Amino acid sequence: MEIRWLQAFVAVAEELHFGRAADRLHMAQSPLSQTIRKLEKDVGVPLFERNTRSVALTAAGHALLPHAYRVLDGVDTARHAIRASEGGVYGHLRIGFTGVLNHQALPPLTRALRQRYPDIELSLVGRTMTRDAVVQIDSGAMDLAFVGLPVDTSLANARLIRREPYGAVLPADHPLAGRARIDLRELADDDFISTPSNAGSSLQEIAFQACVDAGFRPRVVQEITDPYMMLMLVAAGVGVALMPETMAGLTPPGAVLVQLSGDPVLMNHAIAWPKGDPSPALVVALDVADDVLPTPI
Repeated sequence: MEIRWLQAFVAVAEELHFGRAADRLHMAQSPLSQTIRKLEKDVGVPLFERNTRSVALTAAGHALLPHAYRVLDGVDTARHAIRASEGGVYGHLRIGFTGVLNHQALPPLTRALRQRYPDIELSLVGRTMTRDAVVQIDSGAMDLAFVGLPVDTSLANARLIRREPYGAVLPADHPLAGRARIDLRELADDDFISTPSNAGSSLQEIAFQACVDAGFRPRVVQEITDPYMMLMLVAAGVGVALMPETMAGLTPPGAVLVQLSGDPVLMNHAIAWPKGDPSPALVVALDVADDVLPTPI
């Protein structure tokens, strides 16, 4: 097994497209396909399911991916160790985030990391829901992720970084859009937009439970993974949504965020990272996070 084989495997696994992976590796598609076949012959099992329209990882491919990441990280670390000045911190961190929900937490962390530790390479992975983030952290495929509490602490460590109340995002022409506050029960007859129920999203789980606690089950008419697209669909009049209040400044024209009355429904934002001994790069990343994203009192 050669390092370049693993580099080719990771590129195809992340792109799930041989053409895009070949472009990324600055090589032709035919040699890339030959490299993958050599790797599959070496390990004795197919790593990808291929047809004329799609590429997908097999179970063996999924099993190999975190180990391939570790091997390539080790190679990168060795290269940095040769080049880095004495006492420097280097490495590679894969950071998962949901999307616009993390607009107040992700930029301060990544900006501070780039300024203080320029030899640490950051790979940002978007649209990572809480449950998937924890699974990837446990498997070694991800080093740090923004999640919503609670999480399975047997699989990952987590620390609270922010508490934020939910509000109701309504179409601008909704009968309740002009109110300063509304009771959640007033939306019992509305159509709702949500992240998918099977996606492992804390945003969806907390919102759904809040509706149940208010005495109704929300009638979900549209599910979509991207939280910003949820706002767009509200603006389009498709339905209403429950979102953290800081989304008020990001709502597109045609949508407004109205605060909820009564006991606050809280989104508990957190960062999660692997159990066990962290790499030097992760150690300093967690220290930076302690500084720029402290746990609220």
